Amino acid sequence: MTTPAPTSDAAAAVQALPAEWRDFFALTKPRVMTLVIFTGLCGMLAAPGNIHPVLGFTAIFCIAIGAGGAAALNQWWEADIDAGMKRTAARPLPAGRMQRTDARDFGLLLSATSVGVLGLAAGWLAASILAISIFYYAVIYTIWLKPRTPQNIVIGGGAGAFPPMIGWIAVTGDITLMPVLLFAIIFMWTPPHFWALALFMQSDYAKVGIPMMPVVKGQASTRKQILVYSILLVPLAATPWFIGGTTALFGIIALVLSLAFLALALPVSFRRSENGDAMKPEKRLFAFSIIYLFALFAALVADRVAFYQGWIS
Repeated sequence: MTTPAPTSDAAAAVQALPAEWRDFFALTKPRVMTLVIFTGLCGMLAAPGNIHPVLGFTAIFCIAIGAGGAAALNQWWEADIDAGMKRTAARPLPAGRMQRTDARDFGLLLSATSVGVLGLAAGWLAASILAISIFYYAVIYTIWLKPRTPQNIVIGGGAGAFPPMIGWIAVTGDITLMPVLLFAIIFMWTPPHFWALALFMQSDYAKVGIPMMPVVKGQASTRKQILVYSILLVPLAATPWFIGGTTALFGIIALVLSLAFLALALPVSFRRSENGDAMKPEKRLFAFSIIYLFALFAALVADRVAFYQGWIS
């Protein structure tokens, strides 16, 4: 597959101007990076053992710039697609504020640097998982899955599930059941989170030919699958408690949050909307899904602090 040409003559003309630092920063998808940093930090803080603060900061910084590098490579590859969608048309590449090769080189630089520094700071197992996550998002999801299958976000969801595992491994140096469960929770959370967005952005995806689930299988099928994943998320989120990896504090919070998630998924799942309606239930579910993940991983850290302080057993 060849790199698509700039989307318009006007964009090509503007690309002659040097990009500002803000454009490079925008390539890293800072809002998404916030969630990556937070879950990675929570995985690190919840892990048994200790890590020197400087090494811990370095590990989280590497997770962040690795995610930023993958995001830059994603936008380099999808510049023509982003130009056709309202949600992404103002990004640096489709808006013509940056050369595509600059975005590619920036992404490669961040990716390689993050893996190398993490390997030196926290060990090569954590660095290897980071390298896998970058490749997963930039190549497996962006280049292979996204333009070819409506299951793109299901399989590709693994890309965003790695940060807490990397944070955990940076402390412990090995892979155990707990970091795998943290990975699985985000993996299961991703489809209902993203499909809620895809339902009210369906026309954008259809316009650029991306086979998102609502576009290919229709809204009814997408809504049923949102319900299935939301139901499965309820016991999965509490599994760290079930296996003795946390106390009841985390287990109860996880169940309450997951049942609230399911309660918001129900009206989305059983609703039959028409194009052009407000999509309020879908937007509520999407907004809460972000709060859900932040709250769930915050509860994981709070549980560990409460246990080691002797406040709960």
